[in-house]
Amino acid sequence: MRDKLTPKGQARRDDLLRTSARLFADRGYHPTSVSEIVDEMGVGKGVFYWYFASKEELLSELLRSSNRSLRRRQQSAISEATDPLTRIELGIRASLQWFQEHREHFAIIQFAAADEIFSPVLASNEDVAIADTARHIKEAIVEGVVVDLDPDMLAHAIHGVVGRLARDFLIERNEPIDLVADLAVAFTLQGLQPRDAAQGPTRPMPRTRTVALPSAHNGSPASP
Repeated sequence: MRDKLTPKGQARRDDLLRTSARLFADRGYHPTSVSEIVDEMGVGKGVFYWYFASKEELLSELLRSSNRSLRRRQQSAISEATDPLTRIELGIRASLQWFQEHREHFAIIQFAAADEIFSPVLASNEDVAIADTARHIKEAIVEGVVVDLDPDMLAHAIHGVVGRLARDFLIERNEPIDLVADLAVAFTLQGLQPRDAAQGPTRPMPRTRTVALPSAHNGSPASP
């Protein structure tokens, strides 16, 4: 992959990533060939190989760039919040909004998770995401507004809840974004609160309508 690109070159590379993401989500990663990608764009194979050495390298970069895009959305949403619980809430809402706008993300993650060659990229993305969330949790623990348990485990729990709700309700059932976000925030913040009433009043939870949760679902939840 070429590191230094002109603005025109960067735009062409971004087009390759967007087109590939759409085709991978629609047709599957392995069935989609380089020829189909460039045919969809109306360019030759030389354009593809100018930017990426292989389809595997393209998907690896697609996973990294998607994670960077999600992280930018989260950081923008929480940039002015000083309270760690507010940052966690805003981060959840920003993540779900991003997932709704990038529905192909879940299909691509599933393809990548089934192939060991992409394990390092997925693990690196998850490590960054968990570290980001755990940092806010640690601050909230110090302030006494979050239960004093392992921050990394709590961060994994949050990501699991948000990922599962996003996949099952935003993507598969097309539920309203506000409904899913309110439910995710209510469940997460309620679970984080200390059990000792002496530590102060509980944080108000968003009002949500009832949603019937699925009894079973094959596959592992995507991690936000």
